[in-house]
Amino acid sequence: MAALRPKSIRWSLSELSHVYLRRYRLRDSSIELFFIPSGGTSFGGYGLYSPSTSLFIDFGPGYEGNTRRDDAAFAIMKRAPPQAIKQWPDRSPQFMHEQLSRLTIGWVEGRITNFDYLLHLNMLAGRSYNDTCQYPIMPWVLSNYHSEEIPDLTDPNNFRDLTKPMGALNPSRLEDFIERFNTFADPSIPPFMYGSHYSTNAGVVLHFLVRLHPFAGLHRQLQGGNFDVADRLFSSVPRTWEMCTGSSAAEVKELTPEWYCAPSFLKNGNKFKLGTSQDGDIIGDVALPPWAKGSPEKFIEVMRSALESDICSAMLPDWIDLLFGRKQQGPEAIAAHNVFFYLTYYGSVDVAAIEDEGLRHATELQIAHFGQCPMQLFVRPH
Repeated sequence: MAALRPKSIRWSLSELSHVYLRRYRLRDSSIELFFIPSGGTSFGGYGLYSPSTSLFIDFGPGYEGNTRRDDAAFAIMKRAPPQAIKQWPDRSPQFMHEQLSRLTIGWVEGRITNFDYLLHLNMLAGRSYNDTCQYPIMPWVLSNYHSEEIPDLTDPNNFRDLTKPMGALNPSRLEDFIERFNTFADPSIPPFMYGSHYSTNAGVVLHFLVRLHPFAGLHRQLQGGNFDVADRLFSSVPRTWEMCTGSSAAEVKELTPEWYCAPSFLKNGNKFKLGTSQDGDIIGDVALPPWAKGSPEKFIEVMRSALESDICSAMLPDWIDLLFGRKQQGPEAIAAHNVFFYLTYYGSVDVAAIEDEGLRHATELQIAHFGQCPMQLFVRPH
């Protein structure tokens, strides 16, 4: 997103509120700074991306980039206000433990909503609104996108099974994924179940947010200056759910935070010319479930209520285990049918050690294409 920023922005160090160490293309070479503008009263959780209040900086490839990042982080933190939250490079594990403990206790005690808890886990796991390759992740929660009436949020049948990854929700499709894993025979690539990912730059973030700035511009950059073919654009919530749970052989998308807080992403408020489908339909606003009665606001309201429901709350620890915890990697991930292409995992390749510039660039492009799993935050059941 840096290319879409103003040429220069100035902040006072007195406005610095948070300094976080970040990864970029699986390299430990970035930091993210958050600011509270003069007159602001709080950090406001982890609000939607705003170039006026946050800055993501990458210090380049190789071990030199890692060193430059740490040197810059120390210099900035030493000058930051005492009350600013700082993730010091030499005390990062202790910092993460303290932040997670405080956050989880607040959630268990009911002082933090499910939505805010997930956003903060995303932030601590390195997800950022400033990096579409590491955008915050939210789960599909509802499974009913076809009824005329608003789903009963006390009926488990209206909910997605959060104990399973998206690729495991359809038993017949899961058999194909398991067969791929069991028969994969490339000695240079570890076996995997899913060739796509639940959070990618083009396939998820820019796909869902194509009607908003700056995402529309980023989407067109990837498509040679134009919008993608109309039939491939995000145009229907019910159809997208069907694709991600079985009608597509590959789609395993999760969601972005906007699905629970920002109805504008469902409207073509910018009047973009998104084309006409093969069926002759002009692509405009996103088609909603019948129960939303054509209202993006109602849709978001119901989605948010489902996320905060008792049924979702009971299953949410299992989804956190899959995305941020013990079932993300290793034997637990295999048992949970939660194994993705190896370049989506931190530590699968030491990008900084690749001396050949062309090979390093090609590897980073692959990482950006396949998606990146969040940093693992928990090793015990959540």
